[in-house]
Amino acid sequence: MCTRTIAVFILGLLIAPLLTVGTHFAQAQSEVQKLQGQITERNDRLSDIEKEIAEYEAALNEVGAEKDTLQRAINQLSLERKKVLADISYTENKISSTDLTINKLTLEIGVAEKDIARNEESIKAILRKFNTADNESFIEVFLRQENISAFWNEFEELETVKETMFLQIEDLNESKSILEQKRSQSTSERSNLVDLKDQYDDQQSILAHNTANKSNLLSATKNEEASYQTLLEQKKNARDTLLAEVRDIESQIQFILDPNTIPTPGTAVFRWPLDSPYITQYFGYTKFAQSGAYGGSQHNGMDLGAPIGTKLYAPLTGTVRNVGNTDAVPGCYSWGQWLLIDHPNGLSSMFAHLSQISVSPGQKVNTGDIVGYVGSTGYSTGPHLHYTVYVTDGVQVKQFNQFKKVTGCGAALSPFAAIDAYLDPLDYLPTL
Repeated sequence: MCTRTIAVFILGLLIAPLLTVGTHFAQAQSEVQKLQGQITERNDRLSDIEKEIAEYEAALNEVGAEKDTLQRAINQLSLERKKVLADISYTENKISSTDLTINKLTLEIGVAEKDIARNEESIKAILRKFNTADNESFIEVFLRQENISAFWNEFEELETVKETMFLQIEDLNESKSILEQKRSQSTSERSNLVDLKDQYDDQQSILAHNTANKSNLLSATKNEEASYQTLLEQKKNARDTLLAEVRDIESQIQFILDPNTIPTPGTAVFRWPLDSPYITQYFGYTKFAQSGAYGGSQHNGMDLGAPIGTKLYAPLTGTVRNVGNTDAVPGCYSWGQWLLIDHPNGLSSMFAHLSQISVSPGQKVNTGDIVGYVGSTGYSTGPHLHYTVYVTDGVQVKQFNQFKKVTGCGAALSPFAAIDAYLDPLDYLPTL
């Protein structure tokens, strides 16, 4: 076979597959564009829901500032329900959008794989033909020509084929790179989808808890303001008794702090546990603490105001030591739902008054993982996150009745720490 014939044949190998896959590629692209349009619609809807959630949060802040009355409590629960329903709607739309994104990526991966297969087959065919042409030596090709001009024409045509093949190899490598990116993105989106479905389940639990709270409130007060105020006074007295128990227990715990085992105060080793932190009470002898709110003791953590259902993030990688719910013991007006994370730097983070816990004891968490949701469980004057930082070696988790035989909390699990083991969270957080 003459060199020119080989060149023409090889160029045909390069062009022919493009014609056969054109229709399939156009159909796939049309479907991808259709899915992208649906994704854009979902994202627009997400924007609208975000505005709706922000409106409910603003309304909850207004209600929270009002005097503590039965009507205020009912209004707050109603608003919280609407806000959680909006959270659920947001998550549903996010799940739908993620599903569409995965379908779009699946189509794009299919197109990329077929493009790679086509390019590889074309290149293989070209190499087989070049191997056949190699049986005729360079000198033989030169001597076969009638003149030097004809030789150079055929030589240039072969060079053009080689250059075209090299370009196709570059396209092949680029297609492979795109394919890996799409596969990596698809894996990430599938992981996001699992997380979103977990969030959806958590939000449904929060909604059910809200419904039960409203029912219990109306049942306990029989919709009478006097009964509500009596209930509040009973809870406050029970909490004061509990605080005295805790102070007595923790005063007996022996612990000597070695400053060399923890980060230097002023070092921002943690991220904020909420997206938009708003401090409502600081650590230590705050004005509220000095008013007698804690029986003369200091506030052993920091409070961050946030609506029920607000996502709580791990401030640093670590291991969940334990979780608990003091509300499981009737009359134990303490932390409500809480969790404790031990970090590898000698510090531990405790979060309380949660509406939902998303982790379990022994679980490893990474910085920024969702570990729970803000709530108003336990003894709480309103939805907020209580955040305590301990020296890890100075905090232990036990049942109340392991310290005292007569106690209002009995088998309820709770973190207990010596006074010196409590630290100011602000010493380890970025400046707001």
